[in-house]
Amino acid sequence: MATPNRHLVAVIGAGPGGICASVLLKKRGIDDFVIIDQGDDFGGSWRDNHYPGLGVDVPGFTYQYSFARNPDWTRMFPTGPEVHRYHCDVARRFDLNAHARWGRRVVREEWDDVMQSWVLHLHTGETIHAKYVISAVGAYLRAKEDPGIPGYLDFAGRVLRPNDWDHEYPLDGKRVGVIGTGASSVQITPAIAPVVDHLDVYQRTPVWALPKPDFAMNRFMRIGMRIPGVGPLLSAIANVVVEAGLRIVYQTPRPIFRFGAPIFDRVARAVYRRYLRAVVDSDADRAALTPAYGLLGKRPTLSNRFLQAFNRPNVGLIDAPIDKIVANGVVTVDGTLREYDTLVMATGYHLFSDPESYIEGAVVGREGFDLGVFYNTERLQAYQSVAVPQIPNRWMLVGPYSWIGTGWHELVEISSTHAVNVIVATEAQGGEAVEVTEQAHDDYHRMIRRNDENIDYYFTTLNAGLRTYYVNSAGDMPYIRPTSLFGARRQSRNVDMSAYRITRRRPSETAAVVDSADRNETEVSA
Repeated sequence: MATPNRHLVAVIGAGPGGICASVLLKKRGIDDFVIIDQGDDFGGSWRDNHYPGLGVDVPGFTYQYSFARNPDWTRMFPTGPEVHRYHCDVARRFDLNAHARWGRRVVREEWDDVMQSWVLHLHTGETIHAKYVISAVGAYLRAKEDPGIPGYLDFAGRVLRPNDWDHEYPLDGKRVGVIGTGASSVQITPAIAPVVDHLDVYQRTPVWALPKPDFAMNRFMRIGMRIPGVGPLLSAIANVVVEAGLRIVYQTPRPIFRFGAPIFDRVARAVYRRYLRAVVDSDADRAALTPAYGLLGKRPTLSNRFLQAFNRPNVGLIDAPIDKIVANGVVTVDGTLREYDTLVMATGYHLFSDPESYIEGAVVGREGFDLGVFYNTERLQAYQSVAVPQIPNRWMLVGPYSWIGTGWHELVEISSTHAVNVIVATEAQGGEAVEVTEQAHDDYHRMIRRNDENIDYYFTTLNAGLRTYYVNSAGDMPYIRPTSLFGARRQSRNVDMSAYRITRRRPSETAAVVDSADRNETEVSA
């Protein structure tokens, strides 16, 4: 019996990944799917984050779906609001709203061995049943509530966060402290500096803030982007550059990489010091803003305004460690109290690459296999970054070792294409369940670990001790996929189905399970 809560496919998340997977399902003729999201609109992080200065750190022609190219970006590096509009427009164009279930958060995914399908338990108490699940929860799962600073709950003023910005709150004339110098702080700091009375930026580790080749896209440029083939050509050129960089990193012979990487970092730091002399007035600020680690040790940022903001008389850089937060401000370890009306907590996110992000009991597969327990004891791993043995009929769009150096749309197209192709192949063969084999998974992970040796050396030896989200608590680097971009794309388009085991139900089993399902539905209705 068909019910509103039973579907062929459940897509968890309505951000870039969820939109991509849903469109690809429709393109392959699958219309029986549901999109579950805790928000009220499409866009994911671009819906939830709307802080001042928000924008993309890659060119717009690389930050879009191949099936929905946008020639109308207003800037080379699009702003946050127009990126959000783009995703909503794509969802509208492919009529995805009809599939969306808003205001619902999945708290437990449980595989039913008898029904050979997933039961999704929602925070509302509802359950949704789906034969297949595509997890599209993204990379930046949630902002860190606890910044790891004693007394952070004691502050009596206003606290703003990148994912919870109150645009109704006036910053004019306020004394503001920004804690953190990551990507969000690099955008927020110069955006609010002209408005506030005084702004202090608390820096634990200097960030590489490189020049951003950004400019407005005039009418003629947009006309040029509409010429057939121009957008795909620019994207292809960008991908060739990414491919070359990836191959240099993971294919360079180990001795040569170990010889060349330190030289690369020393040259990069020398060039950056010259750049700082050109854009930062204060000798003290320049010294404090100079990274002591390699260019790729933390995520480099792009900005033409962040470093320059410290030339303003109302902006200060504080590199003394924070001791605690008190009701009226921040106390550093030297005993100095700086008073503020407002604190901006730009202290980062819980990521897909952190084993702690996978909670025991949240995803339970075949015969009680718990993904949270597995990842917290055996370390992060997944076949082609998307599938794990004993977790049938389920794929992650941003899984371990998945980021491949491009914009996120390229990544989620690769993983979504893989998942949808396996679903289509399974349905075509009359399969009830499909699961990656232990052999294929283990062989793939061994290849990842081999390819990861240069990356491991860069982070754990050359830049040892650096606090970076590229290295998780297990000392692994599962953020980065050390393989060929073009190879990953080919593998997703032509999935090796011998890596999967498809099970089919015998006719007698089918009749018994259908009868059981009908009785259950009748009991629920009653």
